[in-house]
Amino acid sequence: MNSTLVVNQLSKSYPGFELRNISFEIPKGKIMGLVGENGAGKSTTINSILNLIKADSGTVTFWGQKLTENKKLKEDIGVVFDGINFYETLTPKKVGNIAKAAYTKWDTAAYTGYLERFNIPADKEIKTLSKGTKMKLCIAVALSHNPKLLILDEATSGLDPIVRYDILEVFLEFVQNGENSILMSSHITTDLEKVADYITFIHEGKLLFCKSKKELLNQYGIIECETKDFNLLAKEDVLVSQNRVSSWKVLVADRDKIKDKYGLKVKDITLEDILLLYVKGE
Repeated sequence: MNSTLVVNQLSKSYPGFELRNISFEIPKGKIMGLVGENGAGKSTTINSILNLIKADSGTVTFWGQKLTENKKLKEDIGVVFDGINFYETLTPKKVGNIAKAAYTKWDTAAYTGYLERFNIPADKEIKTLSKGTKMKLCIAVALSHNPKLLILDEATSGLDPIVRYDILEVFLEFVQNGENSILMSSHITTDLEKVADYITFIHEGKLLFCKSKKELLNQYGIIECETKDFNLLAKEDVLVSQNRVSSWKVLVADRDKIKDKYGLKVKDITLEDILLLYVKGE
């Protein structure tokens, strides 16, 4: 089994919102970035994957097995949400003692090491810690029970750039063994550009694409042109476009092909560019 997580045709409906047929898989040793605007369905996807909400249809397997068929799989999954999940009167040291009793593979030495590495005071009550330090504590706990998969929902939000850099380095170290994997939802696209191997983009409950980051950044491009040049572009060469009064911003999938075919200047792209064009364009 070469895939850590396989999501197949996952769907969930709420009044006014529908998550439709989401499919992707994460190979062992890889990091998948999950992106989309607020309300796109990222958290619904993650909650459905973890069986925290019941999907209407579709399947989710971890290393070829369903959570409902093997409850022990939960031990191999570390989860971090955008919020603290511990009683505010506890200290990080007490959290470690509780986790030791809860997880059969808890590594006290690793946990102590993460507290030191992340500059988390072991004996201060959680309620006295900053939001960023609380988030680092959640990440330390998730890493310290020896999971093989991390699922992170906006785990780096609220952290300053220096701390985020350190956390991202930890994530890269985590997958270096070629067996561990990460599913990482984030609105900080520069973080995903640094660490992700693949990008899954959900927009208004639908899967727009799941592609390698290298393909997106090395092949996709943006044309900024006047209407007369835009009208020359064949429909099949335009992924999405945005009209800005007298000019156009156009996303293309093969910038070298477009340069050769039309002689137009095609700019390099960022993940944020792609996200904004799909959300704002047509």
